[in-house]
Amino acid sequence: MKKVYIKTFGCQMNFHDSERLLGLLNAQGYSAVEDPRDADLIIFNTCSIREKAEQKFFSQLGRTKHVKRRNPSVKIGVAGCIAQQRGEELLKRAPHVDFVLGPQNISRIGEAISTERSVITEENEELHTLDIPAFRKKGVSAWVNIMYGCNNFCSYCIVPYTRGRERSRPADSIVSEIRMLVSEGYKEVTLLGQNVNSYRSETDFVGLLRMVNGIEGLERIRFVTSHPKDLGSDLINAIGELDKVCEHIHLPLQSGSDRILRLMNRKYTMQDYLKKVELLRATVPGIAITTDIIAGFPTETEEDHQATIRALEEIQFDGIFAFKFSPRPMTKASEMKGQLPEEIRLERLNEILRLQDKITERKNALLKDKTVEVLVEGSSESAPELFTGRTRTNKIVNIRADRPLMAGETVKVRITTPHRHSLDGIALS
Repeated sequence: MKKVYIKTFGCQMNFHDSERLLGLLNAQGYSAVEDPRDADLIIFNTCSIREKAEQKFFSQLGRTKHVKRRNPSVKIGVAGCIAQQRGEELLKRAPHVDFVLGPQNISRIGEAISTERSVITEENEELHTLDIPAFRKKGVSAWVNIMYGCNNFCSYCIVPYTRGRERSRPADSIVSEIRMLVSEGYKEVTLLGQNVNSYRSETDFVGLLRMVNGIEGLERIRFVTSHPKDLGSDLINAIGELDKVCEHIHLPLQSGSDRILRLMNRKYTMQDYLKKVELLRATVPGIAITTDIIAGFPTETEEDHQATIRALEEIQFDGIFAFKFSPRPMTKASEMKGQLPEEIRLERLNEILRLQDKITERKNALLKDKTVEVLVEGSSESAPELFTGRTRTNKIVNIRADRPLMAGETVKVRITTPHRHSLDGIALS
């Protein structure tokens, strides 16, 4: 078989795109390898949501020049959001690159590798109708795309420009894929979309959740990402009612300042967000809520920053993903006056992370001696004598057991030692 090396940067959507690229390439006689020096085809599936991700990609792309020099027949391609954003420019900047493939055109990977120096970045209005095979590493949890693109145009975000307009997959196609995954032994699915709350096909997102919840043999349903402006009581009630939907939601706040939220074009206020958190916790007792925060958005004052600090203290998130603002080409925020110096952005980010570390440790400490339900994923990579899995609230648990635990097994675990980013426990069954 021919060999392919795929390096993925960025979000779950990108990692699932890589699974689908590999599914398509498998059908053409390629198998995956872990070292680019062993490959006949090298693909970088890129992310452009922050400058740091771009820098990492360009650094790794530069190293493949030596691979090409040693083996001129190797094909090198760039896929993902940087491919869509930079297009033809990538071929000029890196002459050793053979093709550029945007995220809306992964189904055309065969064409890309067979065409000399190709750039395939057209808008693909049929993407949501295509059933593209995915090659997943054997496991218990699988990502499933339910929609593509985004219509929100948050002022800092490049996604609408790289992934195009919002398009929802047919519900029947999604249900068929999940049934197939269950037949292969998967126990959990994560439904993927830039804003799953906007899903609209034969049904809406709540209707889709009900359909997926009815699939026999499936044990857990997760979804990312929810936009606060579209989170309604119908979805909140569904999380509480549907037994397979996990008690966890990722709900990006981005800032605690109404002024900054307006500049971000987020279309909700801090008060709106707090009401939704209150309803979530009243309807789904014990729900874990995680979020995204951007530190140092253009014109952000110390007062705006302190509003975010107060929001973290008031809401008490289970965890956050926080980043310093990174200006992205084509976005309104990149052209705003009042761009903050790097040192201020970094200082504010560090203050946010220090506070959240304390909150997460405090929240996890409350789980000591509690019994939780864990879906086992396999042996722990860091300690082979232990097993690892996740709670329904998406917390990682390292498990000590007096018998071998099987991947896909659900066990009751008593938490013995809570840590900041994981929990230790003993299997009770």
